[in-house]
Amino acid sequence: MEEKILIFGHKNPDTDSICSSLVKEILDKKMGQKNVEAKRLGKINKETQYVLDYLQIPAPELIEKVEEGQQVKLIDHNEFNQSVEGIENAKILSVTDHHRIANFTTLEPLYYTAKPYGCTSTILFEEFENQNIEIEKKEAILMASSIISDTLLLKSPTTTENDKKALEKLEKIAGIDIKEYGLEMLKAGTNLDDFSEKELISLDAKTLEKETAKFVIAQVNTVSIEDVLKRQKQIEEAIEEKIKEENLDVFVFAITDILNSNSEIIVLGNKLDAIEKAFGKKLENNRMFLEGVVSRKKQLLPVIDKNI
Repeated sequence: MEEKILIFGHKNPDTDSICSSLVKEILDKKMGQKNVEAKRLGKINKETQYVLDYLQIPAPELIEKVEEGQQVKLIDHNEFNQSVEGIENAKILSVTDHHRIANFTTLEPLYYTAKPYGCTSTILFEEFENQNIEIEKKEAILMASSIISDTLLLKSPTTTENDKKALEKLEKIAGIDIKEYGLEMLKAGTNLDDFSEKELISLDAKTLEKETAKFVIAQVNTVSIEDVLKRQKQIEEAIEEKIKEENLDVFVFAITDILNSNSEIIVLGNKLDAIEKAFGKKLENNRMFLEGVVSRKKQLLPVIDKNI
């Protein structure tokens, strides 16, 4: 029996991570590679579950580690600290990503596609087109959902013309009203009441390491920042626990208003001055309001990484 090639996105998976993994499996199979299978490295969030329910398809199987020599394809990430346990000893066949490249080495050559787009699915959409492979309704909705999620319905500063063109074409194939569907999908992901504070700060958290610091930038979307801030004390307790557990220098928790395109950050750690320097503002009650800031990749990470 031929060994399965596993396709997966990053830990704490978001909609792009899950949907693009499923799309990559579909694309590879249409190109004749039948032994591929999408997996996931964490719990499905409510936004992604909305997409899966809409399409009436199951979530990829959860995996927690890979064995030495396991063949894998990475989606929506490349940094090993964001990937599965054992990734250092896996055989990485390809990477399809739209993030920076860091903490990444391989023993053998591989296919590496990285483009500074707003979403991984936009890259996959172009692969479908370049290979002249038909896009059917299922994968059109999966890719459209990814683009909507990562670009906040094309309102994020990470949005590129490629994302806009892809979403326009995918809307026609999917046969849905993108704005109506997209808003419902995004709203589904903003219901945070069922999550504990520990779960809340881990829903979409990325750990970054450099010589000078180890830090986390976590993010949740909401339609009411104030509703989330009612839990600030409990959120801070969960953050403090995480800082101790992982020996972090800074933990940044971004609460992003998807309707008004602003964020409030809660920051704890021993390098608060670096965060204040990054944004040119003072923290008050461990908080800072960032007008027009919605993107972790383009508006939070670069300035924090530069100053920490």
